[in-house]
Amino acid sequence: MTREQQHPGTVRQAEAAPARPVAAQRGQKRLRVGILLSRNFTLSAFSLFVDTLRLASDELDKSGRKYIDWDVLSDASHLIGSSCGVSVAPTAKLAERQAFDYLAVVGGRLNVEQQLEHAQMSYLKSSAARGVPVIGLCTGSFVLAEAGLLNGKTACVSWLHREDFHRRFPDIALVSHQLFVEDGSVTTCAGGTAVADLAAAIVTRHIGSAAAKNAMEILQVERRREGKSIQARLPLDTPSLNDERVKLAMLLMDEAVHRKCNIGRIARRVGVSPRQLERLFKLELGETPIRSFQRIKLDKAKMFLEHTDETILRIATELGYESQTHFSRMFRKLHGLNPAEWRAQHAGK
Repeated sequence: MTREQQHPGTVRQAEAAPARPVAAQRGQKRLRVGILLSRNFTLSAFSLFVDTLRLASDELDKSGRKYIDWDVLSDASHLIGSSCGVSVAPTAKLAERQAFDYLAVVGGRLNVEQQLEHAQMSYLKSSAARGVPVIGLCTGSFVLAEAGLLNGKTACVSWLHREDFHRRFPDIALVSHQLFVEDGSVTTCAGGTAVADLAAAIVTRHIGSAAAKNAMEILQVERRREGKSIQARLPLDTPSLNDERVKLAMLLMDEAVHRKCNIGRIARRVGVSPRQLERLFKLELGETPIRSFQRIKLDKAKMFLEHTDETILRIATELGYESQTHFSRMFRKLHGLNPAEWRAQHAGK
């Protein structure tokens, strides 16, 4: 029996005297992070990002900035309001702090006409042009896209915002099944608790794995997830799935609703053969991958019918159907009504 088992309340030596981070051992300078908050920013994305950095930079719970420093940047003197009503004060003006190792944009509500002030947007663009790595947290990916910083790159967004992003920036490659994507000097993150995973990945790279582990443990996060870990969401109303390959396949199908389903391609991305994928779907869901894909497409069609004014032909085209007739036939087969009847009964509810 170990000493901890004998005395559960005993603080382990590793916790009382943590190992010095790699950056400190190497005598490296503090990591510097600048933060731009959009109007109506998401408070949880900001707080999880900053607190992960704080806890990784801390020793003995003193809230110090020994290995990492950060500033909230704005030339405006007023408080910046979050989507939940809590406001945050800037800590530095844009011109005062130039030597950042990263510049992070915290996004928020998408119904704001101008998410960043003009001076902040200019600073973002000039920083990226100087080679400063930029990060889009939550809907910060929309801000990076508006700034032209995602051209030719792959963006990561939450499944919740996939359709909005696709409509606004149809030429930007997009994933909504991963937690975050690092594409060269630009990183985008789906938001939520994935922000802590991204911050911990940055800490691991520059400070050390022990510092990242310390931060995640204090946040009561069991383990740090990699960027390719899948988002916590299922496209269909299904019971919990035991096989992560089926869950990933369904998320990939959800991303592909605007195209014809290529089961072979999805199977390759999941890492199985098409026949093996079919067996997995039959075992988990009692139906074929094609059937699941059709249900995902037609569930998406319901959303368009209920919450948009798009024509039925436009919806059919957007969802990759060969004709409105084919779309209507498939919709009635699954939902018992044709699209026009469904819209008449459910629009605005």
